[in-house]
Amino acid sequence: MIQVQHLIKLFGSFRAVDDVTFEVREGEVLGFLGPNGAGKSTTMRMLTGFFPPTSGTAKINGFDIIKDPLEAKRQIGYLPENAPVYPDMTVEGYLKFIAEVRGFSGQELKKKVARAVEICSLEKVLPQTVDTLSKGYKQRVCFAQAILPDPPILILDEPTDGLDPNQKFEVRRMISSMAENKCVILSTHILEEVDAVCTRAIIISNGKIVANGSPEELKRRSSLYEAVTVSLDNVPKDEALNALSALANVERVEILKETPEALVLRALPAGGSVIAPAVAEEIRRRGWRSTQFHVEEGRLDEVFRNITRQ
Repeated sequence: MIQVQHLIKLFGSFRAVDDVTFEVREGEVLGFLGPNGAGKSTTMRMLTGFFPPTSGTAKINGFDIIKDPLEAKRQIGYLPENAPVYPDMTVEGYLKFIAEVRGFSGQELKKKVARAVEICSLEKVLPQTVDTLSKGYKQRVCFAQAILPDPPILILDEPTDGLDPNQKFEVRRMISSMAENKCVILSTHILEEVDAVCTRAIIISNGKIVANGSPEELKRRSSLYEAVTVSLDNVPKDEALNALSALANVERVEILKETPEALVLRALPAGGSVIAPAVAEEIRRRGWRSTQFHVEEGRLDEVFRNITRQ
């Protein structure tokens, strides 16, 4: 539903986006990740037709954003960064205005507004002016304008930035409820967002795509993937270190915590090998008492740091 080919954006001599190519299919929620200044928002703005690309192009549900911009934009619901809405309008007035701008009238306009209000749980704030709302409700109002025409494609730029945990949960719930029959791009620098709602993630750094895969695939690039953390009671440190370090495919063993009664160790595998069964068998064979045994699934924050620093 989205086909991006060799997008480049220059601001003078500065290359903000550098030869970006990717696709997004129906039913996918693509997390577009990167540190601040990596080119996320610039890419989003080119996909929505807000910025013209210096070169390259994008097709939005089959319509070229350069050659057929109006049809391309009709396919998109866009939530810009920082929820820009008119502060002096009521929530109801603003949504009706957006519906009119989108070409709706009469009963169809009322149905579109009512549906967006229901999905975003805005019933109790409809008569309020936007400037009296909390940041979380302003974000919901901006999300409501994006989904109001029921577009096949949603492009959301930092949708939960600055929200409290409860507000983040609500926005993510709304995204998940919309995602099944749509194509969603979610620009963010919040890594927990990827685990919460995304089916795939792209990491961009210095304007270039440096990683592309499902959250699980990216986690496999973590040095902690398949690592085993164990807590052992009354086991001498040297004995535990020597025994676990000698196991096949164990690259090294770290001490995480040491007290007179307990020792917490982490065994790290070589090249993502599965070492949990061997570690468990060694503990059983030696008769050690273990009060904790945890297998790591890998950490996105570590992968993100390593990739973007490179």
